[in-house]
Amino acid sequence: MPGPAAPAKGREEPQRSRGEGIIRTMTNQIPLVIGIAGGSGSGKTTVAQEILNRVGPDRIAYLPHDAYYKDLSGLPPAQRAEVNFDHPNSLESDLLARHVELLKEGQPIELPVYDFATHSRTDKTITILPRRVIIVEGILIFAEPELRRLFDLKIFVDTDADLRFIRRLQRDISERGRTTESVIHQYLKTVRPMHLEFVEPSKKYADVIIPEGGYNTAALDMVTARIETLLK
Repeated sequence: MPGPAAPAKGREEPQRSRGEGIIRTMTNQIPLVIGIAGGSGSGKTTVAQEILNRVGPDRIAYLPHDAYYKDLSGLPPAQRAEVNFDHPNSLESDLLARHVELLKEGQPIELPVYDFATHSRTDKTITILPRRVIIVEGILIFAEPELRRLFDLKIFVDTDADLRFIRRLQRDISERGRTTESVIHQYLKTVRPMHLEFVEPSKKYADVIIPEGGYNTAALDMVTARIETLLK
């Protein structure tokens, strides 16, 4: 039976000591910023949603990294489909970092709304208000130094590749209008190579690793209890 959540090894240096940022955050009443990373289909959204449910959505500002995909509406549809969406360059991480900073300063932000069926950013936005906790979720957030420095707590959801692929296949077909062939093609061409190059190595920066695809109750109990304690 797997253990709950394992503390990660190999933190990058130089970096503040574990807990230092959280102590300063809570002392100055600056929001606690939590990063949740892991491979595509690992269960990151499940973990984020469970934290939202347990801690309370009125206390959390939730920012998914994939809302910040670059707008490709200027490209022909065929070219849009060939873009490597699993590479850090496909996302506006600088805008996401700016939004986190604004929320920490007590200012609302406008979260972009991305259309995955057309690979373009819509003209709609969602207003996100400042909260005591900010959750940022995405496969590449620990691979970006600009984002990584913002997180007081880094969580990595660790899931076997076969389960991740099945989840991605089901999601892309049901939610994003993709065909089985296109999902497999993308997985072999970009998803798997980018996971090995960027996502898996970024696990070393995590403070906590949650096994079993985000469904590990003991790990979620520990994480949410820690958040509740800090918020008090």
